[in-house]
Amino acid sequence: MVPSEAKLQPAVPESAAGDLAAARRVLGLASEALLTLSASLDGDFTRAVGTLLAAKGRVIVSGMGKSGHVARKIAATFSSTGTPAYFVHPAEASHGDMGAVTRADVLLLLSWGGETAELSALITYAKRYRIPMIAMGAKPDSTLMTAADVKLLLPVVPEACPMGMAPTTSTTMMIALGDALAVALMERKGFSPDQYRDFHPGGSLGRALVRVRDLMHQGEAIPLCRADTPMDAALLAIASGRLGCVGVVDEDGGLLGIVTDGDIRRHFDSEFSTRTAGAVMTRGPQITHPDQLAAEALALMIEKKITQLFVLDPAEGARRPIGVLHIHDCLRAGPG
Repeated sequence: MVPSEAKLQPAVPESAAGDLAAARRVLGLASEALLTLSASLDGDFTRAVGTLLAAKGRVIVSGMGKSGHVARKIAATFSSTGTPAYFVHPAEASHGDMGAVTRADVLLLLSWGGETAELSALITYAKRYRIPMIAMGAKPDSTLMTAADVKLLLPVVPEACPMGMAPTTSTTMMIALGDALAVALMERKGFSPDQYRDFHPGGSLGRALVRVRDLMHQGEAIPLCRADTPMDAALLAIASGRLGCVGVVDEDGGLLGIVTDGDIRRHFDSEFSTRTAGAVMTRGPQITHPDQLAAEALALMIEKKITQLFVLDPAEGARRPIGVLHIHDCLRAGPG
């Protein structure tokens, strides 16, 4: 007998209120746990940061099960914020992956209960070769926490799972504590936006941190002429530069003005060929500097309805051109 169509339909929750109540309970428990964790931080956190900072090698992060997933995330966060890190699966460590750990490294091992059997090989290896070991867990008397050089003790709080078994609140605290370590290390190292961009060249965040110096045309690609240059020669400079402009400089190389396609159209008449670049140029053009964000330079060009900015060298008193930025360069890079 074929079941009726009605019986094949998925069950509809009796009330959305129950779903919202569950979600709010989970988030409420997580919020309370993070506040408790924050209040519990002490000198061990500072010692952990110092240990990580002193490592001449990498941070080897490991954990099993859900703790392993958290460990992967922590390793990725460290690596993207200036602290080289690598995840080693504890079960694979005793089957050859221990070779990834060197005496210059530091271990960060995660286990809520601290009795994860798969971590034993890493613990033994660390002790044998005196590799600094940081433990993150909730049981101070556990094997892992007892063996650790630095102990990051997590407060014992209820899991959000109705059965109190599935790692939920506990893993949230681990992730948050890993983030706290990464941020503290960033600040201790003075990690800069430019370094962050170097580690994220393919993402939107990396593109948003592109500087003018990364996109500008420089050297012989900068179209320049003197104020007394005849316009026929200035036109050749514009054409050869392929940037739609030429910068007009004084005898010391300081920027006086700019001649663009628009300037040529405004001054084009029967006497145009007898004019000089100085007579046609726009004085006091909009400029930028090499360390300005490309997104800011793009915003300026859009606001002023222009397509080029000369880049001036701050070391020269912001007078001498060291580059030219075209709006197309910014649009191709996609800053912001």
